[in-house]
This record gives sequence, structure tokens and C-alpha cells, in this order.
Amino acid sequence: MPTPRETILQALLAALKTVPDATILRGAILPERIPAGGLLILRDGDPGTPEVTLSPLQYHYEHSAEVEVIVQGKTPADRDTEFDVLLIKLASAITVDRTIGGLCDWVEAEAPQPVDLPVEGAEALKAAIVPIILTYTTADPLG
Repeated sequence: MPTPRETILQALLAALKTVPDATILRGAILPERIPAGGLLILRDGDPGTPEVTLSPLQYHYEHSAEVEVIVQGKTPADRDTEFDVLLIKLASAITVDRTIGGLCDWVEAEAPQPVDLPVEGAEALKAAIVPIILTYTTADPLG
């Protein structure tokens, strides 16, 4: 049986997979080619140091998972448009259920810091890491 942390990450991945036209991966290396609809890669991130309450013993996390958002395009304008559209789709996937089926108290994305990345012999990339804050409570720090 998976830990609550893993269950939440799997549920977040399932929510991301509702993003239309994009390829969604978890913990993968960057592929050689970026799919036409863009690419989202979920990284487990850092659960951080929990707040602890006693009686009953509970660990309250603000886990910062990360979603790498990557698009490829011929011109800066093409990349900017595709990147913006993919961010809108990502936001929709997250805001449709901010508790991921009741597994979290709250789920919220933070602002990305996009960068343009030249690729020798191919179209340039536009990419950013979007922190996704998962607020949840567990009975065990390993979960």
C-alpha cells in the first residue's frame, strides 16, 4: 500500500494527465524531442520540514512538488504562445479540484520563471519549473 505522500503524487499526476494535447511524465529525463502539444514532467520535489502537533501525533506538510513545463517553437512568438496556452491548461487541471479528491487540504501552483533555451540544430525551447504546493497531513513522517 503506498504512503499518503505517494498517493498524493500519483493523484497529482492523474490530474496533470487531464491536460489536453500535452505529454505528461513523472521523474523522466528530458526526451530528445518535445511533443507538439508541449511537455509536463512531474518531479516529486521537497516535502520540507513539517509542523508537528501532538495528541494525536500528526505531521503537517507544505510539500513543494515541481512541474517542468517545456515547449518548442520556431519563433519566440510561437514559443510564448504555446507556453502560455500550456500554463493555462496546467492551471485548469489544478484548480478543478484543489484537494485532489480530498487527499490534500489545498493544492496551489506558484508563478513560473520561464527561460528560453537554444538548441543547436533544432528549434529553441521555452521552459520553466512550476512549484506545486501540496498541503496535507500524515501520521508518519515517512508518509
